[in-house]
Amino acid sequence: MQWQVVTFSQLDTLTLYSLLQLRVDVFVVEQNCPYPELDDRDLELNTRHIILKKGDKVIAYARVLAPGVVFEDYPAIGRVCVSQTARRLSLGQVLVEKSIDVIAQLWPATDIYISAQCYLEQFYQQLGFNAAGESYLEDDIPHITMILPRA
Repeated sequence: MQWQVVTFSQLDTLTLYSLLQLRVDVFVVEQNCPYPELDDRDLELNTRHIILKKGDKVIAYARVLAPGVVFEDYPAIGRVCVSQTARRLSLGQVLVEKSIDVIAQLWPATDIYISAQCYLEQFYQQLGFNAAGESYLEDDIPHITMILPRA
């Protein structure tokens, strides 16, 4: 297993299919939340896709978004997911840490924002993120904005 950090244009079709399948399996099927998964943010020039594959299957995935794509002046981490079969491997923390490293390389000394599902607030706090504001519904799931101070 090896981590990859790529732009959309660097994705091969099999990897693209597998990462989209993982995102739909986790965010639409598991969470029983029908929403438009394909939101054009994957196509942004500065979006980076952080991928861990086992064979041909993506088992962990996140995307890093440039400042201004989600949060006005700040980069963001989103679509953080690990396949059900790989969750016992504690890949979530490594995945978020890799995402933070990518942002540090692309936009040094910039705070990092996430729109976290509320049930994961403690997980992100353990990685240095702080809650900012009140919870809100996003696709009928409670979320909270969290910030990792880097400046």
